[in-house]
Amino acid sequence: MKKHVLAGIGGIIAGAILATQIAGPLVAQEQQRNSSVYQQLDLFGDVFERIRAQYVEDVAPEKLIEAAINGMLTSLDPHSGYLPPDDFDEMRSQTRGSFGGLGIEVTMEDGFVQVITPMDGTPADDAGVQPGDLISHVDGESLMGLTLGQAVELMRGPVGSEIIITVVREGEPEPFDLSIIRDTIRVQAVRTRTEGDIVILRVTTFNEQTFPNLRDGLAEAIEDLGGMDNLGGVVLDMRNNPGGLLSQAVRVSDAFLDQGEIVSTRGRGSDGGERYNAQSGDLIDGAPMVVLINNGSASASEIVAGALQDHRRAIVVGTRSFGKGSVQTVMPLRGDGAIRLTTSLYYTPSGRSIQALGVSPDIVVEQPRRSPAGDEEAEAPPSRSEADLRGRLDNNSMSDEERRQLEDERRAAEEVSRLRDEDYQLAYALDILRGLSALNGRR
Repeated sequence: MKKHVLAGIGGIIAGAILATQIAGPLVAQEQQRNSSVYQQLDLFGDVFERIRAQYVEDVAPEKLIEAAINGMLTSLDPHSGYLPPDDFDEMRSQTRGSFGGLGIEVTMEDGFVQVITPMDGTPADDAGVQPGDLISHVDGESLMGLTLGQAVELMRGPVGSEIIITVVREGEPEPFDLSIIRDTIRVQAVRTRTEGDIVILRVTTFNEQTFPNLRDGLAEAIEDLGGMDNLGGVVLDMRNNPGGLLSQAVRVSDAFLDQGEIVSTRGRGSDGGERYNAQSGDLIDGAPMVVLINNGSASASEIVAGALQDHRRAIVVGTRSFGKGSVQTVMPLRGDGAIRLTTSLYYTPSGRSIQALGVSPDIVVEQPRRSPAGDEEAEAPPSRSEADLRGRLDNNSMSDEERRQLEDERRAAEEVSRLRDEDYQLAYALDILRGLSALNGRR
């Protein structure tokens, strides 16, 4: 009995020694890490005081602290940063759908400001700014070495004032200047139109108005067609859509899905993720869909394209999207400012992250560059057919109703041909939907 007791006590003592041997170094490492952090904070305080005391000009302490915070955040990734009170107010205005500026979504690339996309109908769009453009100078002042926030600040100004930006564009031998007049940007989140029996939903951004605009515009278009039975399909055009609110991307995806996962986010810890699932109900009752994307489609638009593609709910057409697969959380701070911090990555229903990869379309369709003025090819000679021959035999086998239907189909085909010259990618999407309708027995 005594042996058993002693053995038990010995085990306890041995366990205590082992625990001490393991825990000791861990505690020491944590203490060393904390000590290093405190030393770095002391270093920051030392630099801060030296600047206040010895810099050639007097600097407001709050400006130094704001710059330090912003530097700390922008060193993490291109999408994290500090939002002073004015910028925070402007960001909230953008999500509501109205703000002042040029109308471009930008990021930082190799020291240049890179245009993700110009927004439809904005001063930047009207001036000819294109996705992928690099802005090297603003009003003759170089942007090299500035943070993204500082560059954006240079582009701000009173509504109605002129700004000259210097653009470096792939395919152009030299940089060139563009003149833009600043204006109040009122973004119409969704514009709806029909081509024959196909509804085209042009989604330009994901703000608080996106889903309501889409739902109402779609319902009105279907009513104008005479009901769901007359709907041939839907084109969801998200080209040059820089993204926006995650919640709106989920609602737009859910509008066309009956069930299943839409998107999931995964953060730093095991409990740092969320999963968003579709609710029952499809606004177009399973009618065929084509999603249009390009290299200006980013963030929320990639969530929608990825969800509809993974569920095989839509055919994705165009070119590879931008590849912004990270989620930013805006955290208000004391003093009415905020920080925008990357807190997670999002994943499509199949589990793929599109960060830096983008969504690859099912069918790659490039948008041809428009030919320079005066460089148009010679027009093809008019075609001739049997109907043009003198003394031809007429076709009397068709009824008047069949003739009208044939003429309607011919006019629709000619309209698509005209559209092909204006917007090749959209015309391609319409061709796909018309082909699907023909296979399903609808004309």
